[in-house]
Amino acid sequence: MMFPEQPIPDHVPLELVSQDFPFIFGMTTTEDPFDDLAMQVHEGPDIIYATHAYPGGTPAWVPRRMAHLREIYLDTDHFSSTDFSPFSKLVGGNWINSPAELDPPAHGPFRQMVNPAFTPKAMAALEDKIRLYAVEYIDAFAPRGQCEFMGDFAFEFPIKVFMELMGLPHDRMSEFMEWEMNLLHNHDLSKIAEATRSVLAYLGGEIEDRRANPREDLISFGVKGQINGRALTDDELLGFMFNLFIGGLDTVSTNMGLHFRHLGSHPQDQTFLRANPSEIPHAIDELMRAYGAVTTFRTCKKETEVAGIRFMPGDKVAMSTTLAGRDPAEFDAPAEVRLDRRPRHVGFGFGIHTCVGMHLARRELRIAMEEFLARIPDFRIAPGHQVECHLGMIQPVALPLVWTPAS
Repeated sequence: MMFPEQPIPDHVPLELVSQDFPFIFGMTTTEDPFDDLAMQVHEGPDIIYATHAYPGGTPAWVPRRMAHLREIYLDTDHFSSTDFSPFSKLVGGNWINSPAELDPPAHGPFRQMVNPAFTPKAMAALEDKIRLYAVEYIDAFAPRGQCEFMGDFAFEFPIKVFMELMGLPHDRMSEFMEWEMNLLHNHDLSKIAEATRSVLAYLGGEIEDRRANPREDLISFGVKGQINGRALTDDELLGFMFNLFIGGLDTVSTNMGLHFRHLGSHPQDQTFLRANPSEIPHAIDELMRAYGAVTTFRTCKKETEVAGIRFMPGDKVAMSTTLAGRDPAEFDAPAEVRLDRRPRHVGFGFGIHTCVGMHLARRELRIAMEEFLARIPDFRIAPGHQVECHLGMIQPVALPLVWTPAS
């Protein structure tokens, strides 16, 4: 893929400039993004200036060490979350993904409004329904002895849960998935913009419907929500709904695909978890550490230094959980998956922007693994299949799994 060359700012040391940073939005690879690509990046400087790391093929600083990511996550004085995604600007909008792209002091009251919808108690109330959906999907393909895990389960199961929460119709699932794929895995800015417009038009119609006919769903929750005693503005409400759409339709599917890719190629870990299902929550933390999938962005708003590197206003920073989870300064033997490691990972972010849907995501990942291991015998990746992964948001394109069905 060819991107136009960008001028290197004067404050960027040329020895830190990388033309071959591998994690480029819209690209795919048949190399292992973690054991191969991430560990290659870790052979270089602590912070690099990658010429094509930001969506659309433009430059960004890339810190590879966990300590530096945590430092930047917490430094809201010098680094802004606003405009870390390109969606609003691509369509000339004035909204942002709220609360993910809000900085203090605006962030606190918005997050306070959102939190009650996603508390552990609220998510626990969904346990039975989430488990029912998982069982329905797994039982449908279990007798076949095979599934294409991404299409047959990883996308459809968590998306069905999300659509239920949002009060969206299940019969439009394939359309939503197409929009999401273009939003998060396409390098063509025109396709990203087209998908953004489609999502905005759809969500706008659903918001108006809930204003006239409120229900018990997240869209109605946003319509009725208040910040400091006032209702959300139209832009705030649209940004909130868009943020939920982005997070709800892809992130859990992505992590699930990577976790089952690991299990499909590591039968000893399957055996351990089948014998010790209570260890599944801890195993998921280790898998999220080892297979960090998400890169978000910050923008420098005031000159500062991190690890002796000068950041100037306007500089983009790529916050790669992939690199953080494989940091050899943070984790002993980071390429090894140790299901009893109990790591402190940043798979759900860190600081004030820790993922608001974390408790729901954990529950979906846990239930999926519990039910799959309980209902599907020893499985493996289909012989001869070479796993291809999207980069940027790292996700298997396809993951065919096979097993011997129970007689």
